[in-house]
Amino acid sequence: MKTFKAYPRPNGSFGIRNNVMIVAIDECCEGIARNISKEIEGSIVVTNHYTCMYGGNEEMIDTIIHTAINPNIAGVLVIAMGCGSIDPAMISEPVIKEGLPAHTLTVIKNKGTIETIKDGIELAKQLKSYADSIVRVDAPISALRIGIKCGGSDTSSGLASNPSVGAASDKLIDLGATTMAGELLELLGCEDILRSRAVSKEVGDKIERYIAEDLKRWHVIEGTETMSIGNSIGGLTTIDEKSQGAMHKTGTRPIQDLLRINHIYRDKPTTNGFYLTEATMLCGGAAMHFASLGCQLIIWTAGAAGFNNSIVPVIRVSGNSSIITDDMDINACGIMDATDTIGNVSDKIVEKVIAVSSGEATNLEHVGYAYASLYQKDQRLEHVIGICPQ
Repeated sequence: MKTFKAYPRPNGSFGIRNNVMIVAIDECCEGIARNISKEIEGSIVVTNHYTCMYGGNEEMIDTIIHTAINPNIAGVLVIAMGCGSIDPAMISEPVIKEGLPAHTLTVIKNKGTIETIKDGIELAKQLKSYADSIVRVDAPISALRIGIKCGGSDTSSGLASNPSVGAASDKLIDLGATTMAGELLELLGCEDILRSRAVSKEVGDKIERYIAEDLKRWHVIEGTETMSIGNSIGGLTTIDEKSQGAMHKTGTRPIQDLLRINHIYRDKPTTNGFYLTEATMLCGGAAMHFASLGCQLIIWTAGAAGFNNSIVPVIRVSGNSSIITDDMDINACGIMDATDTIGNVSDKIVEKVIAVSSGEATNLEHVGYAYASLYQKDQRLEHVIGICPQ
């Protein structure tokens, strides 16, 4: 049985990274959170940039909560200004229930910004000390949850990188892992094929319903851009054509369920295998969605663009030899000129997943600024266009 080296968590999960998460529960606290983070190696700041009001922001808060209990997080510090309606205990209490340390600070109660930074550094040092006390152990592949995402797609994506990742997904599932993909709008036109892979009629119905809802959501205004200019320059002509290529990254294994992400539900996998999810097609937001679903890493396919996240490491795969860069972890270009095969590249992806899960850094992991973007659907718009969670 294949294993990887991971950090054991009290709830039985295993992290591939061991970070301290500092949450600015309202944007007024971001400077405070970042001043604390500067003093704590391996700390990550997550900021709510919407408003300090809870009503209407339930989905975003839920993303923060479930990201805070991601296996890659060892402890959490939550900071609030104190004049908003989001109680920092909403974040800390679920973390504590999972057996992890969590602290809260409220600036108004804590005598202002300067004192909060001082106290926050001390509390974050305690969390860091706890994280440093945890040693990696052998963990089963069945403990891995892996997000699958595409971006910067071009003609090579559907022919090389996406099929290679799909084949790798199949192999990882066969080893016992769980993989999941989102971007439902980018599966438009593939409904019949996806339905044929669903484990039940109910799952097939959900696939069709949620793809249709995403189409409705993104086309409220005629002419809304759902393909980037880079996709078109890269040779893709329509969202339907792009979908056929994007679907390849989901592999061929049965679809266990479609996991919902909204202000009421945050579905999680109930068994190992492949899942579709409501993770957004927007790259930064998708990373946080996958983190909130429990993924420890992401496999990301592209032509050559780079994408990074500070909580969930990203393995990048490209098959475009004309623009591939050192940002990419896996070179699938040989598929395009018939000097390599999907089977061989997918084996390399599986090997890379095991290596990164055991502590090896991806090419961009410690390079550049990786922002923890929070994305949520506007509940007011959802109701106006008739999308109501069931």
